[in-house]
Amino acid sequence: MAELQTEFPFTLPRGYVDDEGQVHKTGVMRLATAMDEIAPLRDPRVQQNEAYLVLILLSRVITRLGSVTQVTPNVLEAMFTADLAYLQRFYGQINEQGTSRVVVQCPECSKEMEVDLSSLGG
Repeated sequence: MAELQTEFPFTLPRGYVDDEGQVHKTGVMRLATAMDEIAPLRDPRVQQNEAYLVLILLSRVITRLGSVTQVTPNVLEAMFTADLAYLQRFYGQINEQGTSRVVVQCPECSKEMEVDLSSLGG
């Protein structure tokens, strides 16, 4: 019987730059639980601004980002928009499909192939 994969590595397209100027590009995101999606709705920041929901949600499921072991909404606020967009797509893929792999079609030859989003970096 195959074991359920619950954690997925990823590589950001640009990378999070911390206060010391260090760039963190690789990380790990775990599958979300029902509570991960419910709890942010109670957060006053989300109640004041719905756009904050994604920051709270991602901060709950990203378990590591480079040497950063506690990814907070403040860390996510400081990310480049390309990285945040990548994380949102990655979250959707692993939680909806249960894998970071997608089937794509080559625009040149129309051949289908499987690609792992975790290694693409956007």
